[in-house]
Amino acid sequence: MNIVHDIQITVPNYSRVFNFEETYFYPDTQAWITNNFPYSFYCCGIYVILIFGGKYYMSNRPKFNLRGLLALWSGLLATFSIIGFSRTAPELFHVLEQHGFYHSVCTPSNLVQDRVFGFWTWMFVLSKIPEFIDTIFILLRKQPLIFLHWYHHLSVVLFVWYTYSETVATTRWYTTMNYFVHSVMYSYYSLKAMQYKVPKSVAVMITMLRIMQMIMGSTIATAAYYYRESGHFECYMSQEDFSVCYFVYFSYLVLFVKFFYKNYLSGKRTAKDEKIRFVEIAIYANKKTN
Repeated sequence: MNIVHDIQITVPNYSRVFNFEETYFYPDTQAWITNNFPYSFYCCGIYVILIFGGKYYMSNRPKFNLRGLLALWSGLLATFSIIGFSRTAPELFHVLEQHGFYHSVCTPSNLVQDRVFGFWTWMFVLSKIPEFIDTIFILLRKQPLIFLHWYHHLSVVLFVWYTYSETVATTRWYTTMNYFVHSVMYSYYSLKAMQYKVPKSVAVMITMLRIMQMIMGSTIATAAYYYRESGHFECYMSQEDFSVCYFVYFSYLVLFVKFFYKNYLSGKRTAKDEKIRFVEIAIYANKKTN
């Protein structure tokens, strides 16, 4: 999709714009993403090989602890996400307040005009490949690797590279929401790795946040496409863009709802729960006989 150069949307008056943000120029980064898009598929292919190869490699080996490294890694991602959210949220709130919901889903001024938001969207796109390291920790620590985890990591790389290259305006919402949820999620992971006793309710809350994120993502994509089909042809959401965005977010929604139900609502007992229950019954029976 071609960039519209005559977009006139005011951007927030940031109290401080750093040099690395000031030098950001969307057409250059868009061209880089477009030219190197095939490499995102190569990275995903290597990731899939890593998953199955790593599971095979660790199948007959003892698990690694790696709590310290995991706490550090999660802490770094949490810090990155907090900073990213603090730099992107002002633009989203500003556009909603000054220009309304329509502009927030249809006008890509966040990429074309706002150098601060644009830079942190660029960082957001690039960060999705290093996040593959999350899976390495799971493999080396021999924790359960569920389909939701690796499907999400795999597909999100292709998704963000595609939407960035297409100048899809809804990236304004997708980037800000993801930064916020990851701020909470990776902070939680870091605390857990440091063996802090975090209430289970926090894990439930994070999963609910992910579900809300996917509902919002699907809704935002639908709203943008509705505007375009209603005659607002300047809205940056083509049929192809809508199909990609909606499929990705709706598939995530289904998987996260399924995960939530299985882990928090189904009431299914784990093998550990059953063992504890068996011991409790045995103790109770012994007391009765005595």
